[in-house]
Amino acid sequence: MEISIACTDGRELAGQLFPVPDGAQRRGTVVIASATAVRAGYYRRYAEYLAENGFTAVTFDYRGIGGSRGGSLRGQRVRWYEWGSLDIDAVLAWALAQADGLPVHFVGHSFGGYGVGLAAHASGLGRILTVGAQHAYWRDLRLRHQLGHWGRALLMFPLVGIFGYFPAKRLGLMEDLPAGVALDWARSRKDFTTAAAGAVRSALRAHQAAVTAPLLALAPTDDAYATVAAMERAVAYTPHSPARIFQLHPSAYGRASLGHFALFHSRYRDSFWPQTLAWLRDGSWEWGDSAGHPSVELGDDDIPRR
Repeated sequence: MEISIACTDGRELAGQLFPVPDGAQRRGTVVIASATAVRAGYYRRYAEYLAENGFTAVTFDYRGIGGSRGGSLRGQRVRWYEWGSLDIDAVLAWALAQADGLPVHFVGHSFGGYGVGLAAHASGLGRILTVGAQHAYWRDLRLRHQLGHWGRALLMFPLVGIFGYFPAKRLGLMEDLPAGVALDWARSRKDFTTAAAGAVRSALRAHQAAVTAPLLALAPTDDAYATVAAMERAVAYTPHSPARIFQLHPSAYGRASLGHFALFHSRYRDSFWPQTLAWLRDGSWEWGDSAGHPSVELGDDDIPRR
């Protein structure tokens, strides 16, 4: 079911609602936030799975992406942090208003898992699951990927200057990006909230500090972006959210490699997806042969805080 969600600045976001089937017990709502330059449709099958198992699911495109592109990207003033402070926040506000007293949980992939902390309404969440969450700070990447990051950044700067946005589709990549988002990504700041100034920056940090929902941060061991250092940095921005970090071995899922995107593919419907469902349903992380053992597990006391 297609829906439209209004942000506080008047921008409309295109979303999709996946209701729980008639007659099934409804357990709550799950908002799913995308990775950078990825359309919400990529998570459709996972959203359908959650709905089949009792959770109304909501997906949406950030402003400047997919159904929320809003016409030509040339001249659109969009910053990366606004995807969290305006877009994710608007969807959370909508979901909380529709919750009927049931919990609202959150699943964030890549930037989505970091961006939730920038949203004021994240303080009302029940549980948070992040997959590959980070904000692509270059020093957190492995050496070969650091070089790749700066190579991409050197491409982004001139192309944004020429086109007024980053024309990813022309390069055979993913979705085109608004100029501000592309340049924020390319600049790769250590402290992402410094992209905002003054009162806006203070508000973002206050939103992060207000998040208290338990957080489970997951990433495959071969995720090029979500290294242990990157995941530690991401969860450190929400210091009052009890967090656990796990790295997942591809071999535990019968694969030689998983990378940054694989786990939302339907081939993991009978392995990874039920594990995420257990966390959303009752806060458990299921172990056993299907999960394997993480190479890294950090308890809340071990995670460095800002």
